[in-house]
Parts: sequence; structure tokens; C-alpha cells
Amino acid sequence: MKKKIRSFDNKTVLTIGRIGSVLSVLMYVSYILQIMNNLQGNYGNPIQPLVAAINCLIWVLYALLREKKDWPLFVANFPGILFGLATFITSLH
Repeated sequence: MKKKIRSFDNKTVLTIGRIGSVLSVLMYVSYILQIMNNLQGNYGNPIQPLVAAINCLIWVLYALLREKKDWPLFVANFPGILFGLATFITSLH
């Protein structure tokens, strides 16, 4: 017996997408504290922010290379490239 998946109206789906985009940006902005710690000599692990930056780069490229540009996907991931790389670079010692 298959369960039916409930479909949502377009407004609900757009709201979920906007919440996801905001949370994505906040996740990468949260690197600022680690960057500050790194600059004060309290270094964090560089691997996770590097992988996050690469992941965001792939999503940004995908968003831009599509025939119809996916601007919300771009906006949600572009900060991850900047903050991920900044965190990675400042964590090297």
C-alpha cells in the first residue's frame, strides 16, 4: 500500500525555499567567528570550510550555467565560497 505524498501550493514551496536560502546564508556568515579565532591564533580545522567552499562553488556554477539562471540558488551559495575560503585560508598556520 503506497502512501500519497501531500503536495503543497506554490506559495508554501516558495516560502520553504526562501527560509532555506536565508538559513544557508546564515550558516556561512557564522564562519566570521571562526575567522576571528583563526586570526587570534586559535586555529580551527581547515578541511570543513574548504569542502564547503568547493560545494558552494559547484552549486553556484550549476545555478549560473542553467539555461534559466537559478538566482535563489546562486544567492544562497555564493557567500559560502567567500566565507569558506576565508575561513580555510585563515586557519592555515
